[in-house]
This record gives sequence, structure tokens and C-alpha cells, in this order.
Amino acid sequence: MFKRIALVFSLMMVSLLACAQDGETWEAGKHYTLIQPAIRTANPDKIEVAEFFWYGCGHCYTFEPVIGQWKKTIADDVAFRAIPAQWGGAMELHAKAFYTAEALGVAETMHPVIFQAMNVDRKRLGSEEEIAELFVANGVAEEDFLKAYSSFGVSSQARQANSTARGAKVSGTPSVMVNGKYMISARTAGSNANMLKVADYLVEKERAAAGS
Repeated sequence: MFKRIALVFSLMMVSLLACAQDGETWEAGKHYTLIQPAIRTANPDKIEVAEFFWYGCGHCYTFEPVIGQWKKTIADDVAFRAIPAQWGGAMELHAKAFYTAEALGVAETMHPVIFQAMNVDRKRLGSEEEIAELFVANGVAEEDFLKAYSSFGVSSQARQANSTARGAKVSGTPSVMVNGKYMISARTAGSNANMLKVADYLVEKERAAAGS
């Protein structure tokens, strides 16, 4: 039994070190920051990786296909969660649009559509009416949209997302949070792609800690 535990721990450490860049371990305070106090995750049984984003953010738009490919590689013990950032104004409307799409089961369709509308088609989506038109143009009944958009559930999710972002002290998008304990930005990691490398490193760090 002891040998088996030692072997598992050794494999964890090898995997952890493999996530280092050019042999250098990613460092707290340099490549990522600690969130204190830590934030409660949606599913405590899994290691959560959360992305804070805004549909109107050009960097988030270009990051979307990158993180989309990365999500296909995560292990079963990892959960991904997208969290819309809000700093007032239209961002609050866009956060509700995100949760409305989830509530209606059309997130896979509408998530890229909203990104496209704001970053390519240059639509501001600055009102509920504009957002409704976009949903209707993509096959959602207007009545269904309006009911979901104004629902208590969607409003509550948007408020909770804002509370989470404030607790994590998110100051820009895209940003990545690992297990409610670590915050990664493109500035600290060096690039959007490096954010995911640091995230992988921290996932292994959390996995090793749980294993020990």
C-alpha cells in the first residue's frame, strides 16, 4: 500500500513539473496571484477552472477558440465554468444574456453568436431590445427570451457572478481562476496561451495536494 501511495505521489509530481515553462516552475506573485480569502467553487468535488470574460472584449473573443480547444483536454476531475464580468452599464445586460442562453439551453449557439455580434458586426447590444433581436434572429421565440431574461433565476446568477468577480478582485478580461484560490491574467502569465499553461500547473498542484 505504501509503495502504491508513493508511486501515485511521484506521478503527480512528475505531471506537476511537466507544466513548468522551460524547466521553471510557475511562481505565486509572479505568474499568478493568490486569492485571499479563497472563493467557494460551484462543485467542491472537482477542481474548478473559471474564466472571467466579457462579450465586448476583443482579447476574450480571440481567446475563445483557444480555451475551447483546451476544454476538450481537461480530465474528469476538472470542471470548467465561464463567468461574465460586470463593471456596470451594458456589461450587466450581457451577463444576463449569457445566463438567459444557458437557461434556454441555447448557450452553445448563442455564446459565439454574441461574441461575433459585438466584435465582428460591431453591435453594441446596449439594450434588452437589441439582445432580444439577436436571440430571435437565431431561432429563440421572443416570448421565451423575455421570460427567461427577466426571471429571478437569471438575475440571481448575474448577481452571483458579479459577487464572485469582486471577491476574486478581477480587474480585466480574460482572467482565469483555479479552484477559487488562484488568479491568472495575461499580464502575469505573459500571454493568453500561457494563462492555460499556468492553469494546468495549478490544477496539478491542487490534485497533488488532494492526493497527499
